[in-house]
Amino acid sequence: MAPLELYEKLYVKNAFLNSDHGQIPCEQCHGGDPNDPDWQTAHNGITKDPTFPDPEAVCGDCHEEITKSVPASHHYTLAPIFGAIEARASTDRPETMAAVRKAQSRHCGSCHASCGQCHISRPAYVGGGFLSGHQFSRPPMETVCAACHGGRVFSEYTGVKEDYPADIHFSKAKMACSKCHCSAQIHADGSMAANRFDAPNRPSCRNCHEQVQANTGTNKFHAQHADDLACQVCHSQANKNCYSCHVGTDKKGLPYFKCDATGVLFKIGRNPIKSDARPEDYVVLRHTPVSPKLFDAYAPNALSHFDRQPTWKASAPHNIQKRTARNSSCNACHGHDALFLDPHDMTDWERRANAQVIVPANQRPKPLLKEDQ
Repeated sequence: MAPLELYEKLYVKNAFLNSDHGQIPCEQCHGGDPNDPDWQTAHNGITKDPTFPDPEAVCGDCHEEITKSVPASHHYTLAPIFGAIEARASTDRPETMAAVRKAQSRHCGSCHASCGQCHISRPAYVGGGFLSGHQFSRPPMETVCAACHGGRVFSEYTGVKEDYPADIHFSKAKMACSKCHCSAQIHADGSMAANRFDAPNRPSCRNCHEQVQANTGTNKFHAQHADDLACQVCHSQANKNCYSCHVGTDKKGLPYFKCDATGVLFKIGRNPIKSDARPEDYVVLRHTPVSPKLFDAYAPNALSHFDRQPTWKASAPHNIQKRTARNSSCNACHGHDALFLDPHDMTDWERRANAQVIVPANQRPKPLLKEDQ
């Protein structure tokens, strides 16, 4: 995402000054001394984003319910990412865990969201800058959602590649991210959720497609597979996968990350997070870039329990189509072993970690006779 010109980052519109938020004195949120005639010393103690890490201090008077839950939301804490890393980490070695947490904060927590970085400015992760002259607004997906989710989800949803059609919800219905990911989900306390699929108020296809939920439609595939296949298994396209990330600092001490490879492909696997809310046997998988040597620049063998988490994880690709190569007929999926995650789809060091999501050859659907379709 291209950086903004300096004036674009700083220019405050009159419309904001005349709004309810604009009637609040600047120093009440940002600090500083408005009575100091020297602008340089007047700005001492200025807080660029006063909504992080304590949004209640500046937003709580008017938005008490939201500011109490937001600091525990997944967008604020990135808890599922940190939880997955720490599950693999050497928790029995305090000095190594300290190094892991340092690496996490430098490389894995830079795109957290705050009230200000969603409703007033672009996220700091992409250089910040006002969305509209300091006016408060609903987060625009092109400049806020895409800032952190642009590498995979946003590009797949909007179809930025010429040979990759946009999600039907975007191309046909022009649905913004907030249509499914409502404020009740974004602001929700996620402290009791182990992963984003367990987050409170998370969207579900069946919230809108009630005929599938009630099994009252005429589609025979839904009747046969609604309870054992995630919707994306039949209705999503290939998705972007990243492999073997390494982090470190350059000669100037600036943090960086590098992936060995990326690729667009489609894999079905066993559901690694099966629950009453997510009962499907098979889901779409996406490869995460974690590797045993991820944090070697900070501590050798920091992820000594690497096998505790799969590198192929349940995904909800945002690239839905009504018709796909897999739902044109039964045999478009049955008998196509390459669609299902196999030990040969991964390196030796990750096969053990993915034992729970690999689909054994004897469990893959066999071709059906024509009269059985």
